[in-house]
Amino acid sequence: MKLGIGTYTFMWSIGFEGARPPEPMTPRGLAEKAAELGVRLVQFGPNLTFTLEDLAPARDLGLEIEIGAASLDIAAAITLTRAAGGAFLRTVLQEDAVNVPPPSRIEAGLRALLPALEDLQVDLGLENSVVPAATLRAILESIGSPRLGITLDTANSLAIGESWRHVLAELAPYTFCLHLKDFKVRREWHRMGFRIEGAPATQGDVDVPYLLNELKQAGNCHSAVLELWPPEQRTLAETIALEHEWARASIAHLRALIPD
Repeated sequence: MKLGIGTYTFMWSIGFEGARPPEPMTPRGLAEKAAELGVRLVQFGPNLTFTLEDLAPARDLGLEIEIGAASLDIAAAITLTRAAGGAFLRTVLQEDAVNVPPPSRIEAGLRALLPALEDLQVDLGLENSVVPAATLRAILESIGSPRLGITLDTANSLAIGESWRHVLAELAPYTFCLHLKDFKVRREWHRMGFRIEGAPATQGDVDVPYLLNELKQAGNCHSAVLELWPPEQRTLAETIALEHEWARASIAHLRALIPD
């Protein structure tokens, strides 16, 4: 299993609607940050605009490249993955629980992609989010292609009340890629509800050694990509500084568990 970073390690640094830094992190900046942190893999997701040429710095630094997309309209992303020298593409079917596509439509869409995946020798990892883990597993088992698997995110499925342990139990055998996102769950002071907030890797509620061991035993997970949810600080500059601090601390903590 290779340790890496991605565009969702640095969401505040890249920016999004409502939080645009004056000098957003670029694809080159992300590649250079990967080299600085001493990881050998970088995953470029849809929260950062990039072209094939933008990925050249990552290749020049000897980094393994993975691509991230959204939806099943990903023919171009499959081609880009291979052109960039990669062999793995992640996609999330939907992040909003409204109008989630039925399993039959998801399965039909995946079957339609199989010829391109086979032809270009690209593996596709479906990221768990608002589609239940058991549904994803049933779809993969129905299709039965070694090109199709899972990108297991430790926090996404909280949106539909599924814990990372449940997702792991359902999907570990099919997991190609791990999105390692640690977090803490704390009861509000008035005891009427909970707060879920990000944490540096191994410093939150996710039992990272157990998680990694289970995936190691399953035998199919080839990459672990750090993702972060730093809480907003007084200013965007302070939030970005915290994000970079967490990235450094997280990689340092994970190095003892994922030596590459």
